[in-house]
Amino acid sequence: MTHRFSICCFLLVVCAFFACDKNSDGPMAPVEAFDREALLTDWADEMIVPSLEAYLTSMGNHHDAQVLFFNSPDATSLGHLRSTWLEAYKSWQRVAMYDIGRAEEMGLRNATNIYPTDTDLIKQNVSTQNYKLALPSNNDAQGFPALDFLYFGLADTDEDLIGILSSPEYQSYSMDLVDRMQLLTTGVLNDWNTSFRDDFIANSGASATASVDKMVNDFLFYYEKFLRAGKIGIPAGVFSGSPLGSTVEAPFSGVHSKELFLASFQAVQDFFEGVGFDGVRREVSLLSYIASTSGQDDTRDLGQEITAQWSKAEEAVSLLSDNFKAQVETDNTLMLNAYDELQKAIILLKVDMMQTLNIQVDYVDADGD
Repeated sequence: MTHRFSICCFLLVVCAFFACDKNSDGPMAPVEAFDREALLTDWADEMIVPSLEAYLTSMGNHHDAQVLFFNSPDATSLGHLRSTWLEAYKSWQRVAMYDIGRAEEMGLRNATNIYPTDTDLIKQNVSTQNYKLALPSNNDAQGFPALDFLYFGLADTDEDLIGILSSPEYQSYSMDLVDRMQLLTTGVLNDWNTSFRDDFIANSGASATASVDKMVNDFLFYYEKFLRAGKIGIPAGVFSGSPLGSTVEAPFSGVHSKELFLASFQAVQDFFEGVGFDGVRREVSLLSYIASTSGQDDTRDLGQEITAQWSKAEEAVSLLSDNFKAQVETDNTLMLNAYDELQKAIILLKVDMMQTLNIQVDYVDADGD
């Protein structure tokens, strides 16, 4: 009995020895779970709410520019109208991926940036003055794409455009579009500033309905469907077999499609790397979450692979014309190359990242890629 007891004691000592950290004098500390609540807090307070606030401010500036133009329709006020439209459109790129909570319920994205816009439906709505923008059938006759048509595509010359746009019918329609965008955004922001922020952060568990899982899926869906496919792949003809120049973002203004893409791409990278709206990098992020997750291959830095691939994609995009419509019509090869570099990140994100974080993809891929 004494002999068996001695052996047991010896085995316990050996186990304790090998449980010690080779680089420390004490036992190895247990691996702590990643602080998902801190991540959600940063997302809410440093990214989502400030982005919504800035976007709403830019929409207010654009509304003021509308009032100025319709009170004094001339080349100067038209130029101001267009510049505030562009600033608000770029500001939207930092909001677009946050399709969660009231934004999803109210259809903010559908009312803001569905393109290509339906110019015939816009003209019909203006002509009849009988339209309900809240109806899904009007999603592609409103938002920034509709304003792009109204501010740039109504006529061949600015002089003629000013005459058409300043008519009572077009004035009413364009102001209704902006009013709706402001109204929906105000509702979304108010919800974040009241109950939703706390509910979002408190829902910090690990499940399909938890905030982290849902937000990561929204981020991934936005990157795959709206940035990679919508802004690059569809115009380049990846899914149709031939270029579709009319499907680029902001085709009527002509030279802003690349600028809008880059604003969106920067927002995606900032979200992943934990860079707040103020430009300050936070300690917690998807990047740090990946790095902290136990069980991944120690010889591989998945987060670095993702950011490195995005750098390659950015290099490919830098070669594109400011006008994506002109790019696909003159040299679509460069557009396809940019798509390919964006696509290479999909496996890293949709398979490797989601497996590493143990998050299930909650949407169906139906674009055949």
